[in-house]
Amino acid sequence: MKPNPEPVGVATAPNQGAPRNPLSPKKLLMTKWTAVTPRNREKHFVVTHVIEPEPPSMRVEQVELEAVHSKQVYLLHWRELTDASLWRQGWV
Repeated sequence: MKPNPEPVGVATAPNQGAPRNPLSPKKLLMTKWTAVTPRNREKHFVVTHVIEPEPPSMRVEQVELEAVHSKQVYLLHWRELTDASLWRQGWV
């Protein structure tokens, strides 16, 4: 039996070395996130709105993140939150 080179519970995407956060776009509303590299002293964010696509049969593509400190709102593709080199789930 070969040893597993990755820690248990850490999923990686094919052709990428960074671990990914497992997410479902349906469960993102009001989740908390920490930016790995803060910009403009904004580090902690909350998903305040999940942008529903115009035809309801389409998949969710974007979310609105609100900075806790400045209340600035950013539009972000929800899959960017799965990149653990950019985002940590929760307020760290």
